[in-house]
Amino acid sequence: MSERFLFRRRLLSGAATAALAPQLAMAQTFPSKPVRLIVPFAPGGTTDIVARVVSDKLRDNLGQSVVVENKAGAGGAIGALEVVRASADGYVLGMATVSTTAANPAINAKIGYDPNSDFTPIINLAATPNVIAVHPSFPARDYKSFVEEIRRNPGKYSYASSGTGGIGHLQTELFKSLTRTFMTHIPYRGAGPALADVVAGQVPVIFDNMPSALPFIRDGRLIPIVVAAPARLPVLPNVPTFKEVGLAPVNRMAYYGLLGPKGLPPAVVERLNAAARKSLEDPGVAKRIADTGSLVVGNTPQQFAQQIAAELEVYKKVVAEQKLKLD
Repeated sequence: MSERFLFRRRLLSGAATAALAPQLAMAQTFPSKPVRLIVPFAPGGTTDIVARVVSDKLRDNLGQSVVVENKAGAGGAIGALEVVRASADGYVLGMATVSTTAANPAINAKIGYDPNSDFTPIINLAATPNVIAVHPSFPARDYKSFVEEIRRNPGKYSYASSGTGGIGHLQTELFKSLTRTFMTHIPYRGAGPALADVVAGQVPVIFDNMPSALPFIRDGRLIPIVVAAPARLPVLPNVPTFKEVGLAPVNRMAYYGLLGPKGLPPAVVERLNAAARKSLEDPGVAKRIADTGSLVVGNTPQQFAQQIAAELEVYKKVVAEQKLKLD
């Protein structure tokens, strides 16, 4: 090996080390100031609840405040875009949901970001079961009768969702595609108004997150039909999962994770992932998440990236097959 070659290799190696030096230094001191956590929805929903529960303990494990900010609008796109445009230093993070990283981008080609390339996944914090529920006036009380009724009457029934492109919309469309049934979509500006109208009997059907639907199910104001969960839920032991009824592709829970803008230094990602995992191990945090009807996850950045990519492909297929468009 020539001296010239060795000199050149040392030169290149030195240049690479010099280029990495600022990132390494930043990672060693991170965080040195408060971290902003963008929730792309209004306060009070499951995303907001999980963010605030975890942020309290993250503060202790990071040694800096984690300030939760709600940036709602456009099905979560406004908050997601704020994360995309932030500096890649770890001081602006976002809550990732199926709506913001899969369902909404699948239907909206002009959303302004690519979930697979414009973010740095950090961790999936929690997952929430979803449920198809009906108003008590609906002429069915179980899954078999429900499907038979909507098959007999295509177009007679409608379903409410938090809006076009949300997880409730696209999961119901996936259900319709697999069961070859038809219900009319009634989009609302948020899950709260959609759920309120179903409880009031204005719309007969909803596909909703368990935390928001469960109080009405317990009160008998909604009837649960089928759930998206790994197994039957202790709170609804008589309600089957989608997998049980032969609809495994619909058996998808909603995720709530942390991500940052693309290009976060690996050491910063590792620091945030470790702090989040430690937070999830706290019994108080785990209980508060469980109380929402959610399940603690706490996976690796690579696993979370794979989840995001898989969900996006599922909903792209739903959009294509159902010929869905923004209203």
